[in-house]
Amino acid sequence: MSRIELHSVAKRWGDVTAVEPTDLVIRNGEFVAILGPSGCGKSTTLFMLAGIYTPTEGQILFDQAAVNDVEARDRNVGIVFQSYALYPHMTVRENIGFPLRFKRVSREEGRRRAEEAARLVQVQELMDRKPAQLSGGQQQRVALARALVKEPGLLLLDEPLSNLDASLRLVMRSEIRGLQRKLGVTTILVTHDQIEATTMADRVICMRRGRIEQIGTAEDLYHRPDSLFVAGFIGSPPINLFKGQASNGNVVVGEAILATSRDASGDVVLGIRPEAVRLGEGPFTGRVEDREPHGRETIYHLATPLGLLRALEPGAVARFSVGDLLPFAVSASLLFDAGTERRISGGALEVPH
Repeated sequence: MSRIELHSVAKRWGDVTAVEPTDLVIRNGEFVAILGPSGCGKSTTLFMLAGIYTPTEGQILFDQAAVNDVEARDRNVGIVFQSYALYPHMTVRENIGFPLRFKRVSREEGRRRAEEAARLVQVQELMDRKPAQLSGGQQQRVALARALVKEPGLLLLDEPLSNLDASLRLVMRSEIRGLQRKLGVTTILVTHDQIEATTMADRVICMRRGRIEQIGTAEDLYHRPDSLFVAGFIGSPPINLFKGQASNGNVVVGEAILATSRDASGDVVLGIRPEAVRLGEGPFTGRVEDREPHGRETIYHLATPLGLLRALEPGAVARFSVGDLLPFAVSASLLFDAGTERRISGGALEVPH
């Protein structure tokens, strides 16, 4: 397994910077997700680790050894691409065993390792088929087996589940995570899907515009986002955001005056997650403008003095109807400086005495 270090690693194409100078350490055997929107630099970072791209500056180290000038095939890295990139003229057995052609492995040893990798991902019954005879999920498993057959020190997953339907994504998330725990291989997942990142990874690296916005557990990013961007990117349904003015421990948002952190002053943004809204009692009042039943939960759209507020309530049966006027409380909120977009504080909302 490998410990991965990036020291001031950057990637530029002419005047375009894809990844700003970045420092990062990924521990031996850790499962890390790089999360962010399209164009944030996550795939570029993965391709530099794979050896497909050469950093413009900085150093990449595997187990304290610099690999900037090491060819991709000599890095002992397994990679699963979004498109799977299987060879259509080869059988499953030949596709899985292909990376071993570049290693000094006997034919017998290569066959044994290919069959072992196939068993790990449960495609041992498909070894004589061609990719065109496989479903999307089966192709994904073959691509994963091909990445594992090298017994890599680092496994790279580039949006590996994006071509699968929702139910299969759920299954494969669990299977990939279980396989990583079993093998203990250092793994980096690149994704734009926050559910994939937060359910699969030990830590999540949230990127924006070529920079790392925050690194932490799923709980860190959800409850303690460092920035307005992270707060808005993590969470479903998305966080409610309201512009306001802070002074003397109070925040004015819309027609409401709220008691909050005394550290805040000037222009701020108040964030309230829909699941932090408690309907039926509390110091605030809102009118139900719309509701969205989701089976096991309901999302309400409330007209409030703050503005339009989304509230999520668990339960298969909706308790309130459109037009209902009801009290509510907010059990947790986040406050951000509007200029820097950095988090100032968090806590329950109250009406000032």
